Amino acid sequence: MGDEKGLVILYTGEGKGKTTAALGLVLRAVGYKRKCLIIQFGKIWFTGEIAAVKKLSPFVKFIQGGKGFVKILGDRLPFSEHKKAALDTLNLLKREVKSNKWDVVVADEIVGAVSSKLLPLKEVVMLITDKPKRLDLILTGHHAPKKLIEMADLVTEMQEVKHPFQKGILAKKGIDF
Repeated sequence: MGDEKGLVILYTGEGKGKTTAALGLVLRAVGYKRKCLIIQFGKIWFTGEIAAVKKLSPFVKFIQGGKGFVKILGDRLPFSEHKKAALDTLNLLKREVKSNKWDVVVADEIVGAVSSKLLPLKEVVMLITDKPKRLDLILTGHHAPKKLIEMADLVTEMQEVKHPFQKGILAKKGIDF
């Protein structure tokens, strides 16, 4: 900790588990009394992790940004509103990263925001380049661009092998959300 090199960790892929893996790292970091920030892009609804993270205070702060996922789950908002919300969330993230008060920062679904054209790739590249050297930065989301994969110190791709939805089993409270 302290003056160690901070890592850039990327969880991507089509399978489940990207956010869960990032939250697992936060849980581990809190065990060492590290200050953690989680900012979610596009997730606006209640999930079990929000309630759980509140119990980890004062070591973890949780912020949801955005207007929901684009063109799924009944979304009817214009793309421009989603884009503005993503940019606002990115600006908040940049301020928090530059504040140097965090040991670990999770930018949940930021990769998906890039792949869906809500955020320019160059902004996320700058976020990585300009982060404090000691900060561990975790990025999650589908369809990671090659540039982010190259910049990351650790990349894990989640691959779906089997999913209960294929048998008609819907998302399960406490497991999927």
